[in-house]
Amino acid sequence: MFLAAEASMSPVWHFWLAVPIALGAIAALIAVIAGYVISVSRTRYPKSDT
Repeated sequence: MFLAAEASMSPVWHFWLAVPIALGAIAALIAVIAGYVISVSRTRYPKSDT
């Protein structure tokens, strides 16, 4: 009982961990999509030597 009562009064700090995790997930998703688009467009439109 003592631990449960003390835990409810302690400040919540761990929800801030969601911010860098979410930003990292969004950045990773954008990087994967950009890498796919770049790799597909390179094969479709190769550089010309002229």
